[in-house]
Amino acid sequence: MDLLTGFTTILVVIAAGAALAHVGVLDRSSQRTLGEIAFFVASPALMVVTISRVHLETAAVNLVASTVSLGACFAAYVVIARLRWRPDAGALLIGALSASYVNAGNLGIAIAAYVVGDITVVVPTLLVQMLLVQPAALVALDRITGRGEGVRPALRRLLTNPLTVAAVVGLVLALTGWRLPTAALAPLEMLGGAAIPLMLMSYGAALRLSPPLGRAGHNGEVLLVAALKIAVMPVVAWAVGASLGLDDRALLGVVITAALPTAQNIFLHATRYRRGEDVAREAILVTTLASLPVALLVAVVLG
Repeated sequence: MDLLTGFTTILVVIAAGAALAHVGVLDRSSQRTLGEIAFFVASPALMVVTISRVHLETAAVNLVASTVSLGACFAAYVVIARLRWRPDAGALLIGALSASYVNAGNLGIAIAAYVVGDITVVVPTLLVQMLLVQPAALVALDRITGRGEGVRPALRRLLTNPLTVAAVVGLVLALTGWRLPTAALAPLEMLGGAAIPLMLMSYGAALRLSPPLGRAGHNGEVLLVAALKIAVMPVVAWAVGASLGLDDRALLGVVITAALPTAQNIFLHATRYRRGEDVAREAILVTTLASLPVALLVAVVLG
């Protein structure tokens, strides 16, 4: 019953966002505004509160499972795509990120909250993606495209990313055992409470406003991304997590996190560097549509 309630809650809020887009209350601009409010204000507040309470012993095992599953799908895409389609280096990197970089900061938090009952299960994935994978990918894209921006701008983006800053603050609190005073904690909890509804409504609106599939001529790459992201990555995460002795709820969280769709910021990077845009856009839509049924299946099997 808790599982059904969790998924029903998520789907109803997503449907509300899609309905608002359908009747014209939300357009692309206002949909992005919802996402930006969540990104710059509500989600960082939620991350500080959540990560400060994480149990680091469990998080270490979770981190290994998340990193191995991400790396396996990234590498598999690189090998298969290079042999089959021979894309340029930038498009290859965007495709590999699409196959492995999960939407943990938006949809992941919501699913963890309402299905697993513990937001902290997505924290290790968030940390490895934001603090390691994304900065490294941006430096590589700078070099591939000859933008000449190098390491310093990538570090500046890392240090000014609100989710990264919030994750570091929360991690410091967790490591030191410090507790925020009530005067600081109370507004953070209130702002954090808005994060999940904003994310889900923005997500629903984005689904309704997305362009039709299959018109860009990269169906093979998109299918490969979807297979790796939605099928292979959760299986690898389960195998690693189970072998390392994660308890049932933590294992459920690791596997569901691995089954999340491709993160939307991969398309932002693809657009900025003009590499792999069609693959990133369609992969996000396909994996997004497939992720909730897969997450429900995972929850039924492991819950």
